[in-house]
Amino acid sequence: MHDMMKRHEVQVLRRAGVTQEQVAKLTGISLRSVRVIEAEAPVVVPDDAAEREARGIGRPSKAEPFRGLVAKLLAEDPDLLSLEVLRRARLDGYQGGKSALYALVSSLRVRPARPMVRFEGLPGEFAQHDFGHVDVRFIDGTTKRIHFFASRLKYSRWVEVTIVPDERVETLVRRLLDHFVGFGGVPLVSVFDRPKTVALHWAKDGTVTEWNSTFAAVMLDLGVGVEVCWPARGNQKGSVENLIGWVKGSFFKQRRFLDEADLLAQLAAWHDEVNTQVPSRATGVTPAARMAEERARLRPIKVAPAELALRIPVSVSPTAYVLHETHLYSMAPDAIGIPGTLFLFQDRVKIVAGRFYALHPRLFERGAKSTLPEHRAEAVAKVSGKRGKRYLMRQHLLEIGGAALDYLTEITHRRPGAWLGEVEQLHDLLQRHGPDALRSALASAVDGQTFGVEYVRHYLRNPAPGPRQEVLL
Repeated sequence: MHDMMKRHEVQVLRRAGVTQEQVAKLTGISLRSVRVIEAEAPVVVPDDAAEREARGIGRPSKAEPFRGLVAKLLAEDPDLLSLEVLRRARLDGYQGGKSALYALVSSLRVRPARPMVRFEGLPGEFAQHDFGHVDVRFIDGTTKRIHFFASRLKYSRWVEVTIVPDERVETLVRRLLDHFVGFGGVPLVSVFDRPKTVALHWAKDGTVTEWNSTFAAVMLDLGVGVEVCWPARGNQKGSVENLIGWVKGSFFKQRRFLDEADLLAQLAAWHDEVNTQVPSRATGVTPAARMAEERARLRPIKVAPAELALRIPVSVSPTAYVLHETHLYSMAPDAIGIPGTLFLFQDRVKIVAGRFYALHPRLFERGAKSTLPEHRAEAVAKVSGKRGKRYLMRQHLLEIGGAALDYLTEITHRRPGAWLGEVEQLHDLLQRHGPDALRSALASAVDGQTFGVEYVRHYLRNPAPGPRQEVLL
């Protein structure tokens, strides 16, 4: 069975008007399979295992116990006919069909190297993408490793390069979408030179057996056909030139930089130069000269960069929080234990678990925690006993950080008989004013050594931008 991303690619090409014969050549699958896939429902989930289970695919092969025998026969005579292998296997007790054994022979037979065939892209057909990194020495002598993500349209040779903080999947898909915006649309097929950035497992022949689920879901959302081109097979699907080597040679190794800001400024100027001024060696004209023709064949972008969300499976913990990359996001206490999906946007996080829903600002500081006011109130309501509620309120106050620990420590020791009541009032201020305002007010109270809810209320009404003023009550 062809994997779901390959089926998605076939459907993308056919919807774009590419003939069945051309699709078969571009994807490397049979014409019959193209016709079958075209008639299927559109691919919306890149789950190969689920599809195999639904189709009843994956029963143990009767030929598998004879793998050792077949491997030995082919090692002794690599050109031994499959029919002869079948005959000898039957003599050794094989009772299965010939198709199963022929498939096993095909998987074990060493194939001779094929001559390189270079592909030329058509307008709007192929785009090549890859991560790269280079150690840059600035003029002051300091050195820093710079990571970048590069994309290039095959037909026009229009290029987009972006400096990135890392080479993770989220960085890849977000910068990929940014580059599609720079192109002015989406090509039929995107070629990736390094499988590790887009796939989890692949066979020895380079066929992807398990795609990264986050990457695959975004490609389905964007309607992008995906091809993986291994570094040793630079002729595949138009990925002829060494894109990363070209970027390093034409930009990073040709220039000197004062600092990172200067590097970014020069990169912007270089973009204009290579796209609009310098003729491409492959085409003899500037990329801009071909870009109008290419852009007319690009497809509309389905998702705006700000609306692109990565889908991440999660579960609500016993503390009513969802953990993602060291960050904690609150959920309603009744959602505890329910599996759900975290939708990761550039600036926000949406969590859906059953009938429960939460929208948080996205956190970036390691170990940060976001608690919505309504979730604090629901959590307190769920706790039994007045003392238990107050301790939970105190925990909510401690979570805002800053001077909260110092302030609560002082009032606990200064007013051992009254701190519980003050915690209730402070918690009410937290709900009404939010963590940022209360954090600042508590810091002012600690700085002025003025401990009491009345002082905190004063600082909430009169935030001091400069030196602390003496409080007059």
